[in-house]
Amino acid sequence: MKLVNYKLQTQMENLNEDSTNQYFKDYLKSILEDTSTPYFQKADYIGLSLQEIASKIEYIGTDIRELQAYKKKLQTALTLAKELVADVLIQNGVDRVDGNFISSLTLQAESQSIKSDVVVLDENKIMGLGYVKFSPDIEAIKIALQTPKGKKELEGLVSVITETTTIKPKIKVNSKKAINNTNSTQKPITLELLSSVDDNLEDVA
Repeated sequence: MKLVNYKLQTQMENLNEDSTNQYFKDYLKSILEDTSTPYFQKADYIGLSLQEIASKIEYIGTDIRELQAYKKKLQTALTLAKELVADVLIQNGVDRVDGNFISSLTLQAESQSIKSDVVVLDENKIMGLGYVKFSPDIEAIKIALQTPKGKKELEGLVSVITETTTIKPKIKVNSKKAINNTNSTQKPITLELLSSVDDNLEDVA
C-alpha cells in the first residue's frame, strides 16, 4: 500500500452516517470551483481517491483472511502444545509444577465428549408414525402470487409485506481504456500529475 494519502481521500475515510458530513461537501465544492485547476485533474483527484479507498478495503480483506488462517493455525498449535506438555509430564510421573511468574502447571484429567446422531433407516415408516415436520414453501408462494390462479387460491391465507429501499445516486469511477496506438502522444495520467496539484489538494500522512 502507498504511504501517501490524498487529503480528499482522508476526508472520505472520515465520513460517517451519524454526521451531516457538511465539511466534506464544502471541501469538495471548493475543489470543483477552483478555477486554477484543470477539470481533468479534478476528476483524477476524486476518482483516484475513491479507487485508493477501494484498494485499501481489498488489502484489508486479504489481511483478514490471512490473519484468520494464522489464528486457526495458532489455535491448533496451542492445543497440540498443551497435549504434548501434558504427555511428557505424565510420562515422567509429574502432575504439578509450581512456577514463579505463574502459579503452577497442573494436569487436566482425560475426558470424553459424546455426540449422538440419529440415522433414519426407513423414512416412510418413520413419517407414517407421525415423526414428520412440514412448513410452508415461501419461494413457491412468491412464484404463485405472480399468477392469477395463485393470487385467487392464496387470497386471505397470506399477506405480502413490501419494504422499499431507496438507493442514493453514487459516483462511478471508470478506468481509462488502454491506447493501442503506439504513435499517440497522449500520456497516461499518473499519481505524479496529481502530486503537482495545489498543496490544498494533497495531504501527506
